Amino acid sequence: MGMSVIISVATEQDTEQILKLQYLGFQSEAELYGDWSIEPLTQTLESLRTELADRHVLVARLGDEVVGSVRGWVDEDGVGRISRLVVHPRMQRHGLGGRLLRAAEERLLAEQPVRTFRLFTGHRSLGNLRLYARQGYRQTEARPSGQGLGFVALEKPAEVPLATAV
Repeated sequence: MGMSVIISVATEQDTEQILKLQYLGFQSEAELYGDWSIEPLTQTLESLRTELADRHVLVARLGDEVVGSVRGWVDEDGVGRISRLVVHPRMQRHGLGGRLLRAAEERLLAEQPVRTFRLFTGHRSLGNLRLYARQGYRQTEARPSGQGLGFVALEKPAEVPLATAV
């Protein structure tokens, strides 16, 4: 019998695994854009620890292994910001990215009012763009960022989770 993937809040003990997963998972993005200096590949362990304290960080676990992660926070305008969604390459295309994204949204909604969710991805990241479209996100902006990298902003209105709907 196989193990199932469990999504939970990240702990301090997960920090190194998250950083290693992030480095592995964002290799394809770096290759796609020819830019090995992208932030997910240059982030330090200390910086990640700070994010763990300041933001909502969720992980997907397969046993003791962290196989996915996502971060989120709500800004002063009530926008739920989602970032650094990453799934281990061997676990991709099985719905785990969508599960992590929904879990992050639900977590943010449970903490405080959110009017909309916003995230960014690279303009050539077609797999990411398809995932976000399936999850209800729509492109709101595209902007060049230099060195052939362009960012696409996507948003979707926040909805009250079914479990808390009256």
